[in-house]
Amino acid sequence: MSSKSTSVADVERLRKDQIVSAELLGSTLEFHTTWGLFSPRAIDDGTLLLLDHLEVARDEVAFDMGCGYGPLGLAIASQATAGQVHLVDKDFVAVDYSSANAIRNGLNNTEIYLSNGFSEAPENLMLSLVVSNLPAKVGNEMFYISFYDAFLRMQPGARIVVVTINGLRTFIKRAFTDVFGNYKKLKQGQSYTISMAQKE
Repeated sequence: MSSKSTSVADVERLRKDQIVSAELLGSTLEFHTTWGLFSPRAIDDGTLLLLDHLEVARDEVAFDMGCGYGPLGLAIASQATAGQVHLVDKDFVAVDYSSANAIRNGLNNTEIYLSNGFSEAPENLMLSLVVSNLPAKVGNEMFYISFYDAFLRMQPGARIVVVTINGLRTFIKRAFTDVFGNYKKLKQGQSYTISMAQKE
């Protein structure tokens, strides 16, 4: 678009969905997304790094906290064909797009709903995997609430795997150790760190 003026036609073109196709965990998936959701032009580098260091069992019961338009949770769902994946976000637009993308990719082993962290998640979940591309600005208090709520819904041996900007890695190490009693750094890249803890 010209920097001088934006026409009605330009704006109408912006309203159209962005379409992103990517191979994630060995499956080719197509995502529709829109401006205002995180990383609408392409799957972000943090998500790709997390998926590069994630093993998914066929019967995984997983939870994607802050799913956006769904790349992380739906990639897991494509592998957990005998399991189930909960995708949640506090943004109704994200939930709408994730739901449509699940249908678009034939992934019916998903539950997708509005939730601020685990606020609307069933208390009787027995999760084997929790994942999140953690936003940097929600605050340490929300991280602690979310990690504790995850712990309560994780079965023994379950993993929580998150990606953060490198600036949060020390905090995540402390928080995981506080809540789970352990911490493991799976990968530290140029910009992002993949961190894991297990419920023992």
